Amino acid sequence: MRAFVIDGPRTASVVEIEAPRPAPGGVVVEVARVGLCGTDAEFFSGEMTYLHDGQADYPMRIGHEWCGTVIRAGEGTDPAWVGRRVTGDTMIGCGTCERCLGGRHHVCASRLEIGIRGGMPGAMAGELAVPAHALLALPDSVDDTAGALIEPGGNALRAVRAAALAPGERLLVLGTGTIGLLAALIGRARGLEVHLAGRSPRALEFAASLGFAGVSSVDELPVFRWDAVIDASSGAALPALALNLVEPGRRVVYIGLAGTPSPVDSRALVLKDVTAVGILSGSAGLAEAIALYAGGEVDPRPLVAATVTLEQAAEVLAGRRPATAGPGPKILVDPQR
Repeated sequence: MRAFVIDGPRTASVVEIEAPRPAPGGVVVEVARVGLCGTDAEFFSGEMTYLHDGQADYPMRIGHEWCGTVIRAGEGTDPAWVGRRVTGDTMIGCGTCERCLGGRHHVCASRLEIGIRGGMPGAMAGELAVPAHALLALPDSVDDTAGALIEPGGNALRAVRAAALAPGERLLVLGTGTIGLLAALIGRARGLEVHLAGRSPRALEFAASLGFAGVSSVDELPVFRWDAVIDASSGAALPALALNLVEPGRRVVYIGLAGTPSPVDSRALVLKDVTAVGILSGSAGLAEAIALYAGGEVDPRPLVAATVTLEQAAEVLAGRRPATAGPGPKILVDPQR
């Protein structure tokens, strides 16, 4: 099969490799779509922290936002999986430690992360081997484009949950990338008054086209009571801004990551009696994200600007959008093209 492999910083190629065999308790999926995200771009550039602390190494195959169809099942796997359209959890815990047994497999110290951590190959290939316990079935009402956005949708859903708002309350989302926009869409579907803030005029214009109550530059925010703030940005100064803006006694949710340290003054946290929540992974939100998409409450597909081939992926990871791309932030890959 063909696979996109990163050999080193800004060095990648599409190569022919042996197709995977399903492990006992696992399956092999024919990949239909893969989403490219900021984490993938950092692996391509060499900036990703995991490359520097031993949690990942080159050569590597990225791709943790995906969907496809099960084509082979391993020994001990329910054969009913074969032929089903699926997506899957990125986080593969050991299954035996206290964290895994307590429902926190996404922070298992020994976890593998598909396409990210521990050498587990990702979905940027024709086929992907996955443990069956990580699979989630996709209904027909969730097409391949939406299916590849379940993983970021699960992350965004967890961020909105953590904000702990009631319908009618006001949510500010800092960041107009995929996670920020999905959080905004999910918040609106839950009856929240959602405002978005960012820096890129093009991204702000696109966010406004989705019909939110308010879209502003980070530098020109209206003076409102912000019942919760979600920082879905990559700006090092925005976590502190989120804390400064949020209403005392409420919640600020951190899901974005900056490339450099982003200090937060704990004195402000204490004196405002604010609860700060960090979100890693969509694991606990994947099933509900599927339900939101399937029921039509949230449609993530307008966020997709283009679908490209494996051969075009390096250009996208280097920051160059296809000439025919639409205004949305997300680029998908079709490994079968």
